[in-house]
Amino acid sequence: MLLVTVLLLSQCKPQINVNRNVITADITNFWEAYDKIVSTQDSTLQFQFLDSLYLQKATAGLKGIIQARNYTPQEYVYAINNYPKFWTSIRENTLLADKVSSDLENGIEKLRGVYPQLKPAKIYFTIGAFRTGGTTIDSLVLIGAEISLADSATETREFPDNLSHLRSHFATNPKEHLVFLNVHEYVHTQQNPRVFNILSLVLYEGVAEFVAAKALEINSPNPQIAYGMANAKRMREVFETEMFYHNNLYKWLDGNAPNEFGMRDLGYAVGYQICERYYEQAEDKKAAIRKMIELDYTNEAEIEAFVRKSGYFSQPLDTLYQTFENRRPVVTGIMQFENHSSHVSPNITEITITFSQPLNGHNTGVDFGELGQDAFPKGTINGRRWGDDNSSWTIPVVLEPNKEYQLYITNNFRTEESIPLKPYLIAFRTGN
Repeated sequence: MLLVTVLLLSQCKPQINVNRNVITADITNFWEAYDKIVSTQDSTLQFQFLDSLYLQKATAGLKGIIQARNYTPQEYVYAINNYPKFWTSIRENTLLADKVSSDLENGIEKLRGVYPQLKPAKIYFTIGAFRTGGTTIDSLVLIGAEISLADSATETREFPDNLSHLRSHFATNPKEHLVFLNVHEYVHTQQNPRVFNILSLVLYEGVAEFVAAKALEINSPNPQIAYGMANAKRMREVFETEMFYHNNLYKWLDGNAPNEFGMRDLGYAVGYQICERYYEQAEDKKAAIRKMIELDYTNEAEIEAFVRKSGYFSQPLDTLYQTFENRRPVVTGIMQFENHSSHVSPNITEITITFSQPLNGHNTGVDFGELGQDAFPKGTINGRRWGDDNSSWTIPVVLEPNKEYQLYITNNFRTEESIPLKPYLIAFRTGN
């Protein structure tokens, strides 16, 4: 998840952090392990040092961020061995995490000012392996200091392409916005779990971003918000087209999937603008903030009512969804027999599915029907192929006589524009 950070550096040695709500022990433990790891080329010893000096001493925060981002010991050791200039450049910044506890507490109190129902949460500074600057689990704020405490001087020339987005992120001096990061994440600890679809996720992030800005009385330091404001009309048009695509999430959040804007994580800006419009219309601003934070993402009607009241979208959600449905490709038939036939020849060796328009020729998806694995044809792995213009797809099968079969063609099939196919159940019975 994209997040940013506030810290003023000094040259003095780090002080002991006596604030029990801000825990930095994992940073101290990491550097102790780091020094041991880089002192040897023996990979067995390196893993032993990582385990005994860092992972085995993990706070609840480190355990949480490892769980949330699925970090592995192999990733830690690889990063330590391959990015030595980076670690040298970031070390001093991370060791000063103890100094910001009072600033963080002040930020949390400002949040309490706009949301008096605030529940307590602990803030953990940890060091991860480059997949988040900050996230949450339950009532824990989990800060990835290797990202959140970076600045424009942090070394990135060793990074491979999959970490290239960190170069532009570090150029924004994330360490200068640590309070904003923590208030954003603190809001997440107050929210209800979100449903895994694009609209609910961008709203979930937008709430945290908007509330943090209001609580701290500053503009969001995330460049996505300013960019979104400057390109609001076109961004809304594209999002209205793509928000029903289950496979386009990483165009909008937490990914490097290409989009026409050339900027990742613009879902933050979409969610922010929905919240801003809702807030501007509200007579009771504090009640509006509470409504945002306490949204029930499992209640579809509540989410739709909130979005509708914001007036963000150009048309009602039902209308936008119908437009999306009308654009989806469909299965038009099966070449070898009619679907739901009851006397299909068991000698058929392949099934060719035709589509209403050419697909992208790459993504496919076949699953069991409601009758389960026993009703799925055998011999379907090798020999799958697309037609010349990608308007058909053939799957080999081995059929038995007098048997009922099902194949579920999923919406993982899609067009070049990533519009997903309407799912289609193939069901038939073979004859003698």
